[in-house]
Parts: sequence; structure tokens; C-alpha cells
Amino acid sequence: MHKLTILIFLLMASPALAGKANVIAVKVYPEAVETFRFEVTILSDDTGWDKYADRWEVVATDGTVLGTRVLAHPHETEQPFTRDLSGVKIPGGIRKVQVRAHDSVEGFGGEVFTLTLP
Repeated sequence: MHKLTILIFLLMASPALAGKANVIAVKVYPEAVETFRFEVTILSDDTGWDKYADRWEVVATDGTVLGTRVLAHPHETEQPFTRDLSGVKIPGGIRKVQVRAHDSVEGFGGEVFTLTLP
């Protein structure tokens, strides 16, 4: 079985994460001094306009939201899916961030990805 297939199965089978929008991968690229581009992969159980992952955020460990990518439509036929956000300004003192996804019905609460900036 392919590793990604196994990961998807495990995330979908987990009762704690069922129904939530889960961040399963993040890539980050420096763009300029204290500015980054994030590529975020989300796995969610989008069912259409009534329930879908509607945004993701880059958050400092103190809870400060540093960047938000609004997802303008459901991705029920494209799972998991990856979207990027450029121009995220992160003050020099911040070395670790979290990326979390939001579901239009379930809110936050899915798998959060924590990473150290390059």
C-alpha cells in the first residue's frame, strides 16, 4: 500500500479527527527577509458547500495569526489538496509556527502541523 494512502486511511479512521480539517503536510520557502511562502496540504471530509475546509492559518506559538489563506470553495473531489500563500511576514524572533485548518462546520480542531522556519 502506498505510504500516502496509509496516512490518509489512518487520518480518516481516527475518531478524534473525523469531520475535522487536518493539515497533513507543509512546505515553507523564504521569499525575502522575514517573509515566507507556505504550501499546505489539507485532508478534510468536504461534502460540498454545506461542509468544507474554508481556510488555513499560520500561527505563532503564542496564538498570533501571521497569515490566512481563505479557501473559496469545497474540495470534495480533490482530497487531499494543496494550496499556497505567499508574503507571510514573520518577525525575526519567531522560529516556530503552527499551521491549522478550519472547517466551515467543525471549526478548528483537526491535526495541526508545527514546524521550525528555515
